[in-house]
Amino acid sequence: MSATNNNATAPLANAPDIRDIAPPVEIADPWAWLWWTLAGIAVVLGLIALWKWRKKRASLVPAAPAVPPHVRAKLKLQDALTLIAQPKPFVTAVSDAERLYLEERFNFHAPERTTEEFLRELSATELLTKSQKESLSQFLASCDLVKFAKYEPGETELRGLHSSAVRLIEETEPVATNPESK
Repeated sequence: MSATNNNATAPLANAPDIRDIAPPVEIADPWAWLWWTLAGIAVVLGLIALWKWRKKRASLVPAAPAVPPHVRAKLKLQDALTLIAQPKPFVTAVSDAERLYLEERFNFHAPERTTEEFLRELSATELLTKSQKESLSQFLASCDLVKFAKYEPGETELRGLHSSAVRLIEETEPVATNPESK
């Protein structure tokens, strides 16, 4: 037995001096998950607070004033002049601008009705004068000839339709009140 013991200790005797100690082992903090969770919640709450603050601030900014119907209609009629060489698109644009103006200004349901239905509704109202109703009736009848009967008017007649539409808008646009005159 002593021979076996000598053989087992022999490699140790030949080994170099004592081995160096191992470096320290990092032990994970058992509370680290809690700190990461709290940090995540804080970031989410901060983002929500920022979103609410920006939303509140945006609601305090005054909205741009709406463009009045008569101004919008005049702009559309001005744009329609670029189509004067094409009678049907021109008349369609002028008629649509006029009908949309009448709907926005007087709450007539002009765009979704036929000319006959619209004129029937128009005859029952006192919002327009008799001459304005007659002018509008002639205007719409002329537009229908071009749009549906394939009538091709000349530029002079098209400019007459345009000026008729502009005249009705100018006659019916609201009168601006001057707050300084009070």
